[in-house]
Amino acid sequence: MRRSILFRLTALTSAALLTLVGGYLFVRLTGVGGLTALDLARTVLVVISGFWLIWGSAAAVLGVIAPRRIVTGDPTEPPRGMTAILVPIYNEDPLATFARIAAMNRSLVALGIAQRFHFAILSDTQDMHNAAQEAAWFKRLVDEPMSDGRIFYRRRERNIGRKAGNIEDFISHSGAAYDYALILDADSLMEGATIGEMARRMDADPKLGLFQTVPHIIHARTPFGRSLQFSAAYLSPTFARGAALMQGNEGPYWGHNAIVRVRAFAASCGLPELSGKPPFGGHILSHDYVEAALLSRAGWKVKMDPALPGSFEEGPENLIEYAKRDRRWCQGNLQHIRLLGAPGLKPWSRFTFVQGVMAYLASPLWLALLAASLAAAMFPDQPAVFAGEAETSISSWTLVVAVGAVLILPKLLILLRGAFDGHNRRFGGTSRALASVLGEIVLSTLLAPTLLLLQSRAVAQVLLGIDGGWPATRRGQNWVGIADALRSSWWIVAVAALTLGGTLAYAPANAVWVAPAMLPAIFAPLLISVTSRPSQWQREPLLFATECELTPSSVIVEQRAIMAAWSIHEPTLETSPVPMRAPRHVTA
Repeated sequence: MRRSILFRLTALTSAALLTLVGGYLFVRLTGVGGLTALDLARTVLVVISGFWLIWGSAAAVLGVIAPRRIVTGDPTEPPRGMTAILVPIYNEDPLATFARIAAMNRSLVALGIAQRFHFAILSDTQDMHNAAQEAAWFKRLVDEPMSDGRIFYRRRERNIGRKAGNIEDFISHSGAAYDYALILDADSLMEGATIGEMARRMDADPKLGLFQTVPHIIHARTPFGRSLQFSAAYLSPTFARGAALMQGNEGPYWGHNAIVRVRAFAASCGLPELSGKPPFGGHILSHDYVEAALLSRAGWKVKMDPALPGSFEEGPENLIEYAKRDRRWCQGNLQHIRLLGAPGLKPWSRFTFVQGVMAYLASPLWLALLAASLAAAMFPDQPAVFAGEAETSISSWTLVVAVGAVLILPKLLILLRGAFDGHNRRFGGTSRALASVLGEIVLSTLLAPTLLLLQSRAVAQVLLGIDGGWPATRRGQNWVGIADALRSSWWIVAVAALTLGGTLAYAPANAVWVAPAMLPAIFAPLLISVTSRPSQWQREPLLFATECELTPSSVIVEQRAIMAAWSIHEPTLETSPVPMRAPRHVTA
């Protein structure tokens, strides 16, 4: 634990010092002729926003210098504890969801450890047609090898508490039959060897309350989705490795692809229903962060291991679906403001809440900085709050280069390390990895203004008391046409056009700084549509190639084969869904 505290203090101190240097440079830039009230406001915004920008990069730098571990062990060794693999679903495609379960089951059976694992499909589906499909596909699923008595299904008629309530319902009714619960999402997929290793980790450490993997995105076909997929596979493990050094035994929980000790979870993770109405009241949407904090408060270890392979999920394939999911996360993270003063929480858990809040407040803060800078340019003759003449001023390009370095340097360091330790070979070699990193930088830069405005709107909606709810996720390619993209982003186009037009009219000298941010936003509908169109690539894609594409995991191959086979003969729909099936030795 002392080692984690040392890494935390090092990262915090470095981020604070670099932020102060940035604030000083900004004052030098704006302080010629004295500081105005707007200059002071902009300096405060630069310091606050800059700290969280640098802090995010600190984890990557730590991850670059940290050694990369290789997980070893006998995958055929059965764990001692019994594990329930929980798959919460809500109006999902049952063919795709149940095919993933079948693939994971076959992977466990092949290793000879399947008897230590049960699958529990926990449906919150409200659409009766979807429910009937689930019942039909469940009958197909129980025909899988060694599935009898190991795969269960139940559907709640009322989805109280959403996903967290769904899992709580299982824990309270059937949790006593199991030592551990592996919590998945409907789009999660894991190797049997990974599942077995996670359970053995719980066996080996009786104080381990939760163990989180770092899932990689798979099956992406659009430029937007493939960029996320490459980022998750190539860049995210390094960020996670650095974060794990600081987190120690107080790590994260991301709500899926993680295993929990049922006894610890049941005793520690009862979630309160916040007083008042949503968005700040009601059920906690970002429940995973809270559950990790509650486990830490109770003395349980919460750990993450980025080195453990074989953990997968699917991601949004277009910016509209990404924004819809991000809106829910925004509301959930801002709810954490009310939990900062909760009794008994560890300081790092409170800091994690602050990080989650700032992940969304950063966007309106950057927007406020842009607005304040434009106001300062349009009204240059404001009275100085602090008079005096700076001895020398610095170029605006100095700050531009500094911000660019903070954003881009960690990615280039990851690429450089990969060239020396052989990691790049798993992504097609250093040349292809370089092309993919540069492509990711270009695409994320083009989409950044649109994302900034979307997140700023999400924060404004929450602060205005507008509840975003928990909309069902539309998975798959979901190509967005220009007309649909325009309907979703017309206001972004209007804001960007008015901002750029006002700058050209009233502060033309500043257009060179405003145009790079506003022009991509003006073309937001086109960017949204183009990046959502499914790509056609060769067997080995040149851009955004990942290890899972070049050498697919066995469970991915199995899942694709099952999907293809099951799609030929779809089951007959029942007139009503099957009733709850629970483990036979547990009374509900």
